Amino acid sequence: MFQLFSVKNTVNFLRHAAPISILSVILVIASFVSLGTKGINWGLDFTGGTVVEVEFSSPVDLNELRGKLTSVETEGALVQNFGSSTDVLFRLPVRENIKSDLQAMGIMNVVNSMDQNAIQKRVEFVGPQVGKQLAEQGGLAVIVALICILIYVSFRFEWRLAAGSVAALAHDVIVTLGVFSILQLEFDLTVLAGLLTVVGYSLNDTIVVYDRIRENFLKMRKGTPEEIVNQSITQTMSRTVITTGTTLIVVIALFLKGGTMIHGFATALLCGIFVGTYSSIYVASYLAIKLGINREHMLPVEIEKEGADQPPMMP
Repeated sequence: MFQLFSVKNTVNFLRHAAPISILSVILVIASFVSLGTKGINWGLDFTGGTVVEVEFSSPVDLNELRGKLTSVETEGALVQNFGSSTDVLFRLPVRENIKSDLQAMGIMNVVNSMDQNAIQKRVEFVGPQVGKQLAEQGGLAVIVALICILIYVSFRFEWRLAAGSVAALAHDVIVTLGVFSILQLEFDLTVLAGLLTVVGYSLNDTIVVYDRIRENFLKMRKGTPEEIVNQSITQTMSRTVITTGTTLIVVIALFLKGGTMIHGFATALLCGIFVGTYSSIYVASYLAIKLGINREHMLPVEIEKEGADQPPMMP
């Protein structure tokens, strides 16, 4: 079969498995700590409120801009640059007895007093009840996806391999969420879509490696489990590099040139691709070895036919 490149000698990937696994544990713990203390910077899709995006004709001083947002309509507004020094995003919480139209109008009055050439690019409003429902349904979607994957890998692989794949998936989701929590990146519906994409991408990569591991356990009569796993990963390395490389080209293009609307989606994919690629080796495969996987576990179960223990009948 044609390969863009091939490696003649087996690469000892598992030589560095222990320290990298420790690093993964540290990342997971740090993610849990950040999620528990700082939480997630939920976007407008989940919290509700009004978002106004404005493009100024020249860079604007955000501190000066915040100082002028003193009216009842603009009170509590979060102001930040969005993509460039001239694009500014205003996020206003839901306020009782104040309509979102009045909030947007109050923002534009302040903006026009500073820059007559400023352009209002978009205005969005999401009610708090809708945002709560989206958060619940989004979390439920991730849980259902993980449960379905757990059922699938339990039927397809021996339980030690299945446990490794589930651990790798949980690792990828937790670390990706941790990155968004630590950096306080906005988490909206596009990021949730990226997170579900990461789950599928990571699972696909793990299954490719696992299929080769199972095949080599049956083919290779000699060799320790570590040697067989190393050879299996080496044999699939060409596919992994090509798949990851082509995916990264697209995702980096989206991250740099895709615009602010899908910036969170591209960020989640970038993080997930890196984490998911190495977790297939240093979480999924290494955990299967630590659980004691060997050739006997890969052999198909022999089903004894009824009457096989009886002597053959004479003609």
